[in-house]
Amino acid sequence: MKFTLSVAMSPLDQLTGLARTAEECGFDAIALPDSLFYSEQVSAAYPYTPDGSRMWDAETPWADPLVAAATMGAVTSRLRFYTSVLKLGPRNPVLLARQVGSVAVLTGGRFGLGIGLGWAPEEFEWCGAPYARRGARVDEAIEVLRLILGGGMVEHHGEFFDFDRLQMSPAPEDPVPIYIGGHTEPALRRAARVGDGWASAMMTLEELRTTIDRLTELRAAHGRADEPFEVQAVCVDRFGASGYREQAEIGVTDAIVVPWLFDGHGFDADLRTKQDSIRKFADEVISKV
Repeated sequence: MKFTLSVAMSPLDQLTGLARTAEECGFDAIALPDSLFYSEQVSAAYPYTPDGSRMWDAETPWADPLVAAATMGAVTSRLRFYTSVLKLGPRNPVLLARQVGSVAVLTGGRFGLGIGLGWAPEEFEWCGAPYARRGARVDEAIEVLRLILGGGMVEHHGEFFDFDRLQMSPAPEDPVPIYIGGHTEPALRRAARVGDGWASAMMTLEELRTTIDRLTELRAAHGRADEPFEVQAVCVDRFGASGYREQAEIGVTDAIVVPWLFDGHGFDADLRTKQDSIRKFADEVISKV
């Protein structure tokens, strides 16, 4: 099993220090969250809390995940970075391809793109993208991203995006993996059909087991059962070395963790406190799994 450190809602001046410590302690990756802005009112419920409320407020710090990946990539040499997850629905995939390709090249291929549709209508509408038919639009956006990032002179003429021959250079040396987030049946189908992996939000072990089994069925139906596939999970009820072994047994390949929360510290804890928690987690868990 691999371990990913989530830096969600951490002060931005802590990011490079957290990345260095994570690399020193044997973490495989950093998970980077995405939030475009905090709208005072939202017209949809947040899908990953019981009451639909957001877990952050207008003052919570967020960095653009691609900028954060480039910044942390510059102070590390082995650590990977992936978005968990970037809201693709409100974004233009041609512009995003330029950004993703740049980060992938600048980090020496240490970047993966985790994507989701996005849940807030305001993020779509205020960024100039339609909320209606967002699933179909994201499916085509994934096609555009893979096409451009594959390198060479390409063109695309689709329902939502249309452009003549263009090329972005340099292209990443290796394909940028695309991980699909979301717990709904359409999201799982999308992950099984076109994803290099699937990313969860907060789930219990049994919820993860059921979801992973469903992904296995769907991938087999698409003839992809034997292809490599990552399962990046945030499990809320199995901890310690034995708990992560249980996660691995059901098919989790990458556990996303926030060690300072395990020690009773908040997202706004100081850097030294977080670094101590990272080292403790590495000693008590990573070295024993």
